[in-house]
Amino acid sequence: MLLLYSGGWALPLFGEKADESAAGFMRVAYLPAYAAGFLLIALNPRNLLRVLVRQPLLIVLMLIVIGSTFWSIAPDVTTRRAFAVTCTTLGGLALAARYKWAELAEVVGATFVVLIVASFIVCLAVPSIGVMTELFPGAWRGLWMEKNGLGGLMALGFCLLSAAALLNPQRAKLWWPFAGLALVLVLMSTSKTSLASLLVGAAALVFVLIARRSPAASAAITWTGVTGVLLVAGFLLVASDVFFAILGKDATLTGRTEIWSAAMRQIELRPWTGYGYAAVWDNKSGWGPFAWISKDAGFQAHHAHNSWIEQWLGMGIIGLAAWGLFYLQTLTLAIIAVFRERGALLVFPFLVVYTLVSLTESIAVVYNDFRWALFVTFAAKLAFSDRQQAS
Repeated sequence: MLLLYSGGWALPLFGEKADESAAGFMRVAYLPAYAAGFLLIALNPRNLLRVLVRQPLLIVLMLIVIGSTFWSIAPDVTTRRAFAVTCTTLGGLALAARYKWAELAEVVGATFVVLIVASFIVCLAVPSIGVMTELFPGAWRGLWMEKNGLGGLMALGFCLLSAAALLNPQRAKLWWPFAGLALVLVLMSTSKTSLASLLVGAAALVFVLIARRSPAASAAITWTGVTGVLLVAGFLLVASDVFFAILGKDATLTGRTEIWSAAMRQIELRPWTGYGYAAVWDNKSGWGPFAWISKDAGFQAHHAHNSWIEQWLGMGIIGLAAWGLFYLQTLTLAIIAVFRERGALLVFPFLVVYTLVSLTESIAVVYNDFRWALFVTFAAKLAFSDRQQAS
């Protein structure tokens, strides 16, 4: 299920320019992932119900996704994609209902092992697939369309494989080498943003390790962490140009600010309901919000490049509020887990990296998406501890 949601099979099968017929086949290709999720549910429906009752905000969010069909500018598209994101979400919930933290870490770790091995194979043996030649020549992209796809996923992979090693010390000798290989792939992708995400995730992992050692260590590292975050925020405010130079970005974040401004102008026209879940970016009619965003931004984007703007654009203030409350609930539980639950080794670094990436990429409430499936899994697991699962 997770391997299909990773999307690592699309580039090797269809190349860079998948046509409409390939897109139709790709939709069908996710059906086994849905089936795997429903199979997990069928194996233990009682635990899924116990997970669901602990996630009322997620239920509300998904009801808004489905309900947006009634006001969508493309009801057929929204209906199809609402079904897909519902199946993706249920798959994440099923993982949380079935596995304990240590087991879950190894399930995710095994997924990354396959992706890492396959990425090295295509980069070294089939460079026409795995290595970029036009944009950023020489940068590794592995199984994905461009280097940031490889780098971003492997930044998460490093954190999650490291957590698998720490949560399963009897197999740490298996997981640590693959965490190192994930780091190598991030470096070979030449993605500075991904490398920064990896370093931040690693710092979050160290934070959890120290916080769990003793009350004194917990207080010290918490104070240090809060101070560090404030100092970094201050640096970004007063010396943002230096920060952009370090990442190799311009002040527009490679055109993202133009997309945000253009999307906000369209949001102002329908602020409460939006245009329907996932209905904007494929509307090529020439008169809808996509056309105006493209005109104002000066180029065609594939998504809003911001998870918060994306929810507002698709589902209005009601959808944005539902997503925001669900995210805040998850973040709060993750912070509490740092001091109470070993599973924080897995979820806290993931959530830190996910939060940062969500500011420049649309990765929340995404259908057929690996990161959304993991976010749902970890969010549900935070509210359904190992002790409750065993009872």
